[in-house]
Amino acid sequence: MDATRTIVETVGRMRQRRTGPLVLELDLTEGLSEGPPADPLGALLTMRKPRLADVLAGLRRARKDPRVKALIVKIGSGQLGLGMVQELRGAVVKLRAAGKLTVAYAETFGEFGAGTVAYYLASAFERVYLQPSGDVGLTGIALEQRFVKDALAKVNVEYQLGQRHEYKTAANMFTQDHMTEAHRESTVRIAESITEQIVAGIAESRSLDPAHVRDLIDQGPFIGAEALEAGLVDALKYRDEVYAETVPEHAHLLYVARYAKTAGPRKLPHPGEDVIALVQGVGPIRMGRSGRSPLGGGSAMGSDTIAAALRSARRDDKVKAIVFRVDSPGGSYVASDTIWREVVLARKAGKPVIVSMGDVAASGGYFVSMAADVIVAQPGTLTGSIGVFGGKPVLGELLTRMGVVSETVTEGANAGMFSLTRGFSEAQWSRVNAWLDRVYDDFVGKVADGRKLDRERAHELARGRVWTGADARANGLVDELGGLEDAMALARKRAGLPVDAPVRFYPRLNPLERLRPAESSEDKAAALARIRLEAWGPLSALASELGLPAAGPLILPGRWNIR
Repeated sequence: MDATRTIVETVGRMRQRRTGPLVLELDLTEGLSEGPPADPLGALLTMRKPRLADVLAGLRRARKDPRVKALIVKIGSGQLGLGMVQELRGAVVKLRAAGKLTVAYAETFGEFGAGTVAYYLASAFERVYLQPSGDVGLTGIALEQRFVKDALAKVNVEYQLGQRHEYKTAANMFTQDHMTEAHRESTVRIAESITEQIVAGIAESRSLDPAHVRDLIDQGPFIGAEALEAGLVDALKYRDEVYAETVPEHAHLLYVARYAKTAGPRKLPHPGEDVIALVQGVGPIRMGRSGRSPLGGGSAMGSDTIAAALRSARRDDKVKAIVFRVDSPGGSYVASDTIWREVVLARKAGKPVIVSMGDVAASGGYFVSMAADVIVAQPGTLTGSIGVFGGKPVLGELLTRMGVVSETVTEGANAGMFSLTRGFSEAQWSRVNAWLDRVYDDFVGKVADGRKLDRERAHELARGRVWTGADARANGLVDELGGLEDAMALARKRAGLPVDAPVRFYPRLNPLERLRPAESSEDKAAALARIRLEAWGPLSALASELGLPAAGPLILPGRWNIR
């Protein structure tokens, strides 16, 4: 009897949820995942983290759903990149314009720490609530670069690195003890551009004068009461008070990502229907398959996996356009070139390719993007970094001091040139520079061809310099400012498809295909993501955190936490 009553009550709640008022929720305390997991470990680690694409789809659907009355978003300390924040801001602004109440709630925007980007996101909402004990860490943008040249010298380690050109500063932390003039120039402009975007966004959303917002940044951080007085928040309230004020009686709460998958009939492709392909490339670029280390170090974009996805979409007659989502600081030159080639082939096959850049699509991330028909980036996306570096650390003296003896037997004058126990000879160093010149010339030449620039102009914009998306668009390296939804709309328009044409994810693999062995390199299962047992694990993560050039010669210089 109890079981029957439970079933009846459950069915009743489900029926009421389909017809009654809804209030959507989004918890950002753990951040968002950029794309689908590339491997089983990634699926496990991100199982509680909403996917950006699902959130955007849910908010888009909510704009036209009369049942949805409001959106409540909890903004926490989980770091979101500036590009992703701007993507969310755009979706929230459209939801507000559709007449839905939007509410941002935070326990704090930085507890004795920076909270500029988190507050920038919150400012897009109609109402901004802060817990009475919270703060608003609106303090501006700080880009910090560490230099370890002198520290390495103390342990007898020398780096022999070459770069093309002066703005390709990934190697500077090893070869310099301060910012060079070019390094500082580039970094200053990035900080200025990001600050301009944040000031303009806060000023517009909170109906404040931009000059006043700039003054407020110089006065921050703010205690809760000070933030209220300055007009940065609307009220100081605890969670229960926020929900009591926002959620109508008899309304149901539902997470946005869940709503995106369950609210009404979802537009799915049926046999014979034309579609848009979505290929997502996330993480440092490497040769082989996408995946991660089982011990840490994050996910990576494998050239085999992404090339196979692009190839499969190109050969699918029902795919009329391809959206290639890129969120990568770069990596291997050869792997980047492999992916670039598949973008070129897709265009030659008559299929428009639209690149949507995430938080970062620089160096190798720009290499894989530059041949697209259209490049769409957020104003705060970090991109460009068209350049290359290469070399090695020389550890011979350190190893000798530690009592480590190395002996080498070689056949070939340069067989041992990449050994870390000794430096390059003059002849070997000339080969390194020849390689750097070749890579840089190839990169710049392909930029010129893909972006319809003369080579001199392409070189002027290259030289390793990092640009924000806003500045990249002003210089012709990016075509449009916007996010994934804008790229999808553009792809549908280019392909002559309706605005609600369905999206198909690539590579397409069902669970049974994942279990069977591949028959050939043309088999879809051959490019499956994997967990790399040979990866460095925690050491790789540490190297990435320090900005060490462990991911390849086409890598974004430095690591900046923009908060």
